[in-house]
Amino acid sequence: MKTYKVSLSDTKKFFEELGCDSGGISILSKKSKIHTLFIKDLHVGAANILKQDALSIGADLAVPNGVIIAKDKYVNALLIGTTKHFEILSKKELAQPFGLKEFAKTLKDYIKEKDYHRKIMGVLNANEDSFFKNSRFDNSQACQKIEKMIEDGANIIDIGAVSSRPGSLPVSANEELNRIKDIVKTIYKNRYFEKVDFSIDSFEPKVIEYVLNHGFKIVNDITGLQNDEVCRLIAKYEAQAVIMHMQNNQTTMQNNPYYEDVIVEIDAFFTRQIEKAKTFGIKDIVLDVGIGFGKTLEHNLLLLKNLEHFKHFGYELLIGASRKSMIDMITPAKIEDRLSGTIAIHLEALRYGASIIRCHDVKEHYQAIKVFEAIEKIN
Repeated sequence: MKTYKVSLSDTKKFFEELGCDSGGISILSKKSKIHTLFIKDLHVGAANILKQDALSIGADLAVPNGVIIAKDKYVNALLIGTTKHFEILSKKELAQPFGLKEFAKTLKDYIKEKDYHRKIMGVLNANEDSFFKNSRFDNSQACQKIEKMIEDGANIIDIGAVSSRPGSLPVSANEELNRIKDIVKTIYKNRYFEKVDFSIDSFEPKVIEYVLNHGFKIVNDITGLQNDEVCRLIAKYEAQAVIMHMQNNQTTMQNNPYYEDVIVEIDAFFTRQIEKAKTFGIKDIVLDVGIGFGKTLEHNLLLLKNLEHFKHFGYELLIGASRKSMIDMITPAKIEDRLSGTIAIHLEALRYGASIIRCHDVKEHYQAIKVFEAIEKIN
């Protein structure tokens, strides 16, 4: 007899290959995946109830000292258990007081995961001040650049005409539109939008309406749908909205960014903006935690490590850390030397739940992701 540890990335496939009964595969899969869920400001009464309920089914709740004697009214806790445990607790807590009924609904949403096809979003910039010079192009290069990205494996091409690097200054709507208009016409004339989806990196209604009228399907809004007119346009054209989190604006966002709890605050931001999007009739949503947009290195790393948390919203997660300065903060490297660090971040993001990777280097990411997925499939 021989034994060895296995890492189950695809539990259903493993149990099928093992020859398990079809009816038991779903049950076994739910028992195979361990979750850790951080709960902030939990009522101490709820903590004591949840602790006992979790222990009664084989899960656990990590709580601070003093909970049993209600030393503090509200505490932070960590719930540990399998998908099956969370499924049981999501029903069990519906009858409990101290806010556990609402928590049960959150728990139910958390385990209701969706599998999304992974996509690469290639970056092209129609401006001369974008931070990575190899992503810049003008209309004379448009066809060549776009066709190369499609050939290299891009599923989406994200085009912007205004730099959003830290400290960058805004430009007028007319200037932004003038920079991008000819390129958009080229895309429309050659019907490239039939081969790949096009995204506009903008929060300017005038620009957004123009591109949505010319085959674009995605609005990548770094302000996270702050402008009501942007919301109306996305709903009108039934486009996909990328809601990104940014603290302050692109000019001031890196001026000593501060959060009491970056995960909780961004979660609250997404909750508000998703609700806003829905009130305008927006149905297709992607969430982006905004790596490097008003965050320190520690904030960025925490968001990447806890990315799975944001899957409870039920939407695709986008990560864009391509060649960003956080890499230089970890290991000194000029922008042109940050590809290795970029791929390392993006592969970890896929591991923790991202399904869309926004990058400058499509060909290299396509290869890396294919290798990553091949390893994932082996149990």
